[in-house]
Amino acid sequence: MRLSTLLPAIFASLTTATHILIAIPPSPQIPHPSSLPPSTHATLTTLGALHKAPLRVDNTFSFRNVTPGSYLLDIHCHTHVFAPLRVDVHSAAFLQEAAGVKEVEAWGTFRGNEWNNKGEVVGVKGEKGKWEFDVKVVGGKEYFLERAGFSPLSLLKNPMILIAGFSMAIVFGMPYLMDNMDPEMRAEFEERQKAGPLGGGQSANALQNFDLAAMLAGAGSGSGTSTPKNKEKGAAR
Repeated sequence: MRLSTLLPAIFASLTTATHILIAIPPSPQIPHPSSLPPSTHATLTTLGALHKAPLRVDNTFSFRNVTPGSYLLDIHCHTHVFAPLRVDVHSAAFLQEAAGVKEVEAWGTFRGNEWNNKGEVVGVKGEKGKWEFDVKVVGGKEYFLERAGFSPLSLLKNPMILIAGFSMAIVFGMPYLMDNMDPEMRAEFEERQKAGPLGGGQSANALQNFDLAAMLAGAGSGSGTSTPKNKEKGAAR
């Protein structure tokens, strides 16, 4: 009696289960999808359910007996990154109410996106019970950084090189500018140089005549002569 009641339910669940086939087409990022590592696999994840399918020889992932629900499709690969998708599998009751809706629909999505915010529609083809669509490759994974080669232009980004080059330009270019300068302007420039600190002006003479030892000796003698004066005043009292 129990078998007679269980068999129709099992048969009904098998007939309503959906088969989803996901293919990896050739692309500029992967000209030959067969070169992907054997560990590549796909997962369909939803609350309380997880479907996993390995990469087959024909570069497809086969999910059988997928129950109705809303799933997140992820392709796990060590060498390439695939765009995640939202995959909805509708029940028979929903299909009877909504006319013109396919049993399986897919949209683009990303991590952290609101589930109701659907992205670009992915074309799904097939018939009742078996559906197929393609996944898109984002790019390859790079685990190591290539060392940058030597470039002469990189020297121009060094501030020390720029300062040295500017100084050399002044040293070697200034005589040439002085030779081609107007005589009146040259005479005025020389007068300003003589009046400046480097040309021996008043400020330069003041600095040259400054005696640090005499200043220190004067400060020491001033502090030392104050003591005898105080002694004399004390004796007069």
